[in-house]
Formats: sequence, structure tokens, C-alpha cells
Amino acid sequence: MAQNQIIECVPNFSEGRDLTRIKQITDEIEKVEGVRLLDVDPGKATNRTVVTMAGDPEAVIEAAFRAVKKAAEVINMRYHHGEHPRMGATDVCPLVPVANITMEETVEYARKLAKRIGKELDIPVYCYEYAAFTEERRNLATVRAGEYEGLKEKLADPRWKPDFGPAAFNAQAGATVVGARDFLVAYNINLNTTSTRRANAIAFDVRERGRVKREGDPVTGKIVKDENGNPVMIPGTLKSVKAIGWYIEEYGIAQISINLTNLNVTPLHIAFDEICRKADARGVRVTGSELVGLIPLKSMIDAGRYFLRKQKRSAGLPDSELIRIAVKSLGLDELYPFKPEEKIIEYVLAGKPEKQLADLSLRDFMYETSSESPAPGGGSIAAYMGALGAALGTMVANLSSHKRGWDDRWEVFSDWAEKGIAIQKELLRLVDEDTKAFNRIMEACQLPKGDEAVKKARDEAIREATWQAILVPFAVMETVAGALPLLEAMTTEGNPNSVSDAGVGALAVKACVSGAFLNVKINASGAGKDKRIPELIEKADKLHNFILESAEKIFKNTLGKIEIRP
Repeated sequence: MAQNQIIECVPNFSEGRDLTRIKQITDEIEKVEGVRLLDVDPGKATNRTVVTMAGDPEAVIEAAFRAVKKAAEVINMRYHHGEHPRMGATDVCPLVPVANITMEETVEYARKLAKRIGKELDIPVYCYEYAAFTEERRNLATVRAGEYEGLKEKLADPRWKPDFGPAAFNAQAGATVVGARDFLVAYNINLNTTSTRRANAIAFDVRERGRVKREGDPVTGKIVKDENGNPVMIPGTLKSVKAIGWYIEEYGIAQISINLTNLNVTPLHIAFDEICRKADARGVRVTGSELVGLIPLKSMIDAGRYFLRKQKRSAGLPDSELIRIAVKSLGLDELYPFKPEEKIIEYVLAGKPEKQLADLSLRDFMYETSSESPAPGGGSIAAYMGALGAALGTMVANLSSHKRGWDDRWEVFSDWAEKGIAIQKELLRLVDEDTKAFNRIMEACQLPKGDEAVKKARDEAIREATWQAILVPFAVMETVAGALPLLEAMTTEGNPNSVSDAGVGALAVKACVSGAFLNVKINASGAGKDKRIPELIEKADKLHNFILESAEKIFKNTLGKIEIRP
């Protein structure tokens, strides 16, 4: 079952002084379910407000459209003045992939939004960055050249026909630029100096643009220019990085202020380590860092794994532990406490989650199961037993990676532990999903019967809810099958002192797959004449037999390795 896709949208509106107008725009965003308004940042001098929202892709582009529409109603570009370049009431509206979505998919959403704005609002729309249709229009500054004042003339030029909407001047709304770009992280690195000059020197060492080339002395020497009279630049060591040094009076330190414009090219941890190296070469020490705004969960997880791997330690740990390692390694808590629920975008979007079965203590989960409520039931318990089986295999992998004398094998066991963690996470999700599936059947059964049409709709709702309830335990079976290679490897290659743990893991997998198979069959029995069921039952039967045989083999192999000495 696919994980939720998340995109971010950062529209810039040409109004930064009238808070009533700004609120009218953001109110439209907050009306859309599935979207979270994360930040509203108005600027008086620029007369511009940057809004950040995120959520489900379809919901986000719906919220963005409504905001663009409202901005076109309440902002009149005829009277707009500000320091920032702009060409429309909604000047620019980028979409950013955050989780479980590709840039290619994000581009499609951006173009879908651009098309709707042009068609329904009669606003000329240009697409930029990854959503651009031509190379010439990738750069925002190029598209926006001439700004609002030159827009009428620009639209009359066939070369600048909008990608969507009319090639006609909309005096009130101007034009809008919609795009898809990489997630931008604003990140500051703290130094044990007050010198802005030294901070700048380090920033120039690493930033992609680098520094101006000079003859002789690198600071005071004559600037070297090319044949066109432009300064020749010496590139820095990090791609997709912008950086500058400054002094922060509040903290009494110099910082390197960084924009990471493509985390796939230069992740957070790589930027941090490279600046540590360059600072050390200049006699300066990095003492910590701070995040400005939000960051995707993956960046923190990747950072945690990176620093553990540098220590040659297993990275097969829960997200919370990986985040803790990342925070300590990057010094993100030097200036003030780092709160994941406030800084990691997925956690902010989740808000205060409703209580999940997987969040309960062992005791509470047991008593909740034993209550008179029919859920959680066998399906959830089966999924949890599978998670425990995978957890035992993961434990053996982690113990093996740290075993004295096995230092040259730590990475192999770390890889196994990471696979085990991924299986656990999915099975824990299915613990709750099984109960939700049961509840959906109950809700469908409570729909009114009514006349023939109403009854037919009710029957269809029950049938579809039941089908989904069959798919959940089948997903448990497919997922727990992934634990077999882990448990087998830990039985044959893992720490011999923990071989019995891998054996118990195999028994837990056996119980899980049999329990899940029972739930596939019991749910299928109530699905009526659904043509999809026979094929699924056949697949489930084969999978059940395969996992039982494989798990039994692992268990017997475990027994064979345990010697009882008289």
C-alpha cells in the first residue's frame, strides 16, 4: 500500500502591508481539507507575502488555485509598489516534492494548476524551473524580466506567448509564474569566531559560485576578467549551494548562512561536514548549526545514518533514534532546543496524531485487544507478531554489527538491520490499518437500505470495504515474507549467542502469516460473489505455504545450532 504523497507550495503574493487582504487569501487555503498552512511571512518593504503550505498534492493545487483566485480579486497591480521584482498579484507559485513523490509527478501537478489558472481566471501563466516547456523559461528572473510594467509589451511579443491563459494584458492581476522546484533548506552553521570576513572566506570556499579570481594576493589582488569583461570565478566545492558569512549579534557569533537548493545533490550532512573541513583549514571551529524553517524527514534520517556509518555502526535504528543522532552530530540544539515535531515537515503536517494502536504500551494493547470490542482482532495481532519477528532479526543484526572481532562485517549487518526496520515500520502501520479496514465495513453496513438504488449503493460500499479488508492481511503476508531472508541470514551468519532470538523470530513469522491468512479467508467469505477473490485466495494460499515452510526450515536450523553440553 502506497505511502501518502506530500508536496509543498510556496506562493508569493504582491501584498505585504494590508494584513486584512493577506488573511482573505490565506483563509481560502485553510478551507481546503488535506492542506496545512505552515507559514505566512509578510514584508512591508517588499510589499510581498510568502506563504508556505503542504499536504496531499490534489488538495494543495486546489488550495493554491483558490488563493490565486482570491489574490486576483483583492490585489490590484495598477497600484502596487515594492522593492521585490514582481509581475502579478500572485507573482510566483512553485510546487516542491517533499515525500513519496517524484519531480516528474510534481511537474504534472504544476502544469495542471497553471492550466486551470489560465483557463478559469484569464490570467497569463508561465511555467518555470522543472515545469518549463523550454530551456529559456527555466530561469525565473528571465521569465519575470520587465516585471509588471513591461508585461503588456511582453505579451504582444510572440516569443513570450504564455504557456497557459490568454496572451492579453490583465491589468489587475498581471501574470503568474507557476513551477516545480527542489526543496530549499535555509541552514546556518555556527562558528567559534566573531569575524564576518573569516565566515565569508569559508562560505566562498564551499558555495557553488565560489569566489572571484585575483592576481597574486587572493584578497587584495587585481580581479581577473574574461574576454567579455566579466570576473572569472573560482568555483566552490559544493554544488547547489549558496552561502554567505555574517555576524549574529543576538548570539555573539559569526555564522555561514546557506541555501541548499537541491538536497539530492548536496544533502544537509555533506554541507555540514565540508564546512567543518574548510573551517578547520582556516583555524576556525564549527560549534553547531540551526535550521531556518522546515526540513523533510528523509534529510534527518539520511543524516543520522550518515554519521552512524562514519562511526562504522549499524544504521538499522528507529526514526526517533536516527533523528537524535542527526541533531547531536549537526549540533542543531546548540542555540535552542530542536523539536522534531516543529521542524520536520511530515511531523508538522501530522499535527497531534490520533491515538494509534501501535502507540499503546504492551499492557494497554493487550487489554484493548481483550476488551469486548471486536477490533483490534486477529488481523492486527498477526501483523504485530510479524513486526516482533522482524524486530528480533533486526536485533541480531545490530548485535552482530558490534560483535568484537567482526569489525570488517559491520556494514553487512547494518544493511540487514535497515531492511528489518523497514519491514517493522510497514507491519506496524498494518496493525492499525487492519482495525481501520474492519471499521470501514461496519460503517458501510450502517448505511441506509432504502429503495433499490440506495440498497445497491450500500451493497457496493460493503463489497468494496470488504475487498479492502481482504487486501490488508494479504499485505501483511507479503510484507512479513521479506523478514525470511533477514532471519535466515541471522541464523546462519549472525552472532551465535543470539541464534535463539532469530529462531523465535521465525516462529513469530509463522504465527503472523497463518493469522493473516485466516483473516484473508474470513473476510473473503463475507465478500459475496466478487470476481477478484478466487485469484487472490490462490495467491495467498501459495504464499502462506511458502512462508510456513521457509520459517520452519529456519527454526529447525536454529535448533540444530544449539548444543547442550553435559
